[in-house]
Amino acid sequence: MDAKTPPHLKYAPRPAERPSAAEAEAAVRTLIAYAGDDPGREGLLETPARVAKAYREFYSGYEEDPAAILDRVFDEAGGYEDLVLLRDIPFHSHCEHHMVPFIGKAHIAYLPNGGVVGLSKLARLVDAYARRLQMQERLTQQIADAIETGLAPHGVAVAIEAEHHCVSMRGARKSGVSTVTTSFKGVFKTDPAERARFLQLVEGRR
Repeated sequence: MDAKTPPHLKYAPRPAERPSAAEAEAAVRTLIAYAGDDPGREGLLETPARVAKAYREFYSGYEEDPAAILDRVFDEAGGYEDLVLLRDIPFHSHCEHHMVPFIGKAHIAYLPNGGVVGLSKLARLVDAYARRLQMQERLTQQIADAIETGLAPHGVAVAIEAEHHCVSMRGARKSGVSTVTTSFKGVFKTDPAERARFLQLVEGRR
């Protein structure tokens, strides 16, 4: 990606002064104490190390370059120009406001313009952005923008549905609430029929 690439699509490098594992574990011990428990009791002795390790997995998207995921396009698709759709891509992310999970599924479609990308790459793209501190609205937009920038298709459609634990576990404490966000590019934005076709296929109607 060049200098004109939108900032939210650029590779997010590590902070210059990333805390050490020991510093992260000390922070976890502080939070355990803040929660009201004793970080020195037997059942919690190894918890700081486990949490620090888990964070590297939860937020591994910061180690990924989304542009590199879509850097190989296959031109030998037999001239295929119709819709390519991946439904029900599972993901988990963490709300940047409370650092609690939101979990759901992503649905991605694009209309090729001379080439297609490996299907697993689209699933990897979802994880590259989801495994960061996120907002669902931004996540939806980032996935759509990355596909538009990387593949230059005739159109891109992304729909995400997720349950936010910051709603179900705290605050309103309403479980089972589903949040749906969408982003449409190209013909999916300008042609209501194509947009409706995408939404119908996502819902499983043929």
